[in-house]
Amino acid sequence: MSTPSTLSDSAGAEPIIEARKLEKFYPQPDGGRIQVIAATDLAVYPGQIIAMLGASGCGKSTLLRMLTGLSPASAGSVFWHGAPVGDGSPNVSIVFQSFALFPWLTVLENVEAPLEARGMVPIERHKRALRIIDAVGLDGFESAYPKELSGGMKQRVGVARALVVEPEVLFMDEPFSALDVLTAETLRGELLELWLEHKIPTRAIFIVTHNIEEAVVLADRIVVLGRNPAHIHADFAVNIPHPRDRKSSGFIELVDEIYRVLTRPDHEHGAAPPKTAVPGKQVPHKAIMLPHTRPGGMAGLLEILIDQGGRADLHKLADELSLEVDALLPTVDTAVLLGMLRLEEGGASITPEGQAYAEADIQARKAIFRKAALANVPLLAQMHNALKAKSNRTLSDEFFRDLLDEHFSEDESRRQLETAIQWGRYAEIFDYDAATGKLTLTEA
Repeated sequence: MSTPSTLSDSAGAEPIIEARKLEKFYPQPDGGRIQVIAATDLAVYPGQIIAMLGASGCGKSTLLRMLTGLSPASAGSVFWHGAPVGDGSPNVSIVFQSFALFPWLTVLENVEAPLEARGMVPIERHKRALRIIDAVGLDGFESAYPKELSGGMKQRVGVARALVVEPEVLFMDEPFSALDVLTAETLRGELLELWLEHKIPTRAIFIVTHNIEEAVVLADRIVVLGRNPAHIHADFAVNIPHPRDRKSSGFIELVDEIYRVLTRPDHEHGAAPPKTAVPGKQVPHKAIMLPHTRPGGMAGLLEILIDQGGRADLHKLADELSLEVDALLPTVDTAVLLGMLRLEEGGASITPEGQAYAEADIQARKAIFRKAALANVPLLAQMHNALKAKSNRTLSDEFFRDLLDEHFSEDESRRQLETAIQWGRYAEIFDYDAATGKLTLTEA
């Protein structure tokens, strides 16, 4: 079925792209830095489709952009056939989640665009574009504009535009996530057909996805990223022959194993990206990163678990709810953080606190959530205590933003504060006036 694979094992082949100790971090005004991607070694070998999985916001797209040279690394190096990428441009293409087409150009002109940028003569680029348009099933739509195309057809144009330059490695950043289920399934099948029947000159495909089944359907190797900071948490070789049957025991076992890996922390749960202090300064304590969810979603999850006897396999539950891993895991993380769920080898079991919350009425739920949040979420406890210390029980949200900036990037600080305010208002820990940016303590 599958076996753990090493980062340097591909039947003795030399890697096309290799990352060595690749890092991403953001310098801070005090001279410290926020680590987003830990020092990572990763190699892309010929003859493989590699899928990268991980929770939302863990750094998958950032790592992809560094591998392609689109985004600079903070430390470490990327090598292209053994030579530093800085010494030349790697022969790669990227298909993005958004279609990113030029609306004023026809399908043919959009596909020709990268060839024109490379200075190819018109007749040659025209011939090559027509060949790839035919290969991806767009024959007959050469003169159509993007506004005339469905989402699936727009993404076919994106794939054709990426393939027309004959990349040695095709990178795809969640290319099917914006499409409906049936269209996405069709495009996965067509991509696999192009690859398996050698209809494209590409020697390797690297796809970032949040869909576990998509990864198992397509990939020869699945890399799972851990987070805070991003690092390789697990690496699987997939030995299931194509075409892959989703109902086969091997397929189901691998999907379950990946779910177990994604829901099994490999370090302290919820730790924020570490901030490295300047010499002579004390390293600040790590903050717990809040999952960006709403309390109502957690209540629904707990109610479903009660209906299923208090425990459910997360893979099967996500399938029943037609949810992907990115949609379910943050809600699970919230319930675990608040002590209302326990994770057990890919499954989730409700705790007595979780059962009490799910069975309570609206006001009792607020009280239970308040108690759990103040006991288990340091940020909300800190906000509560700071407001209590003020004589007028009021503080600006900027005060708390400054505290968060010690642990997170500017964008993540904003998102963490937004989530904390949502939770705090729901639990009636404080009121918030969005117009003035003021938080005021709510007395219990």
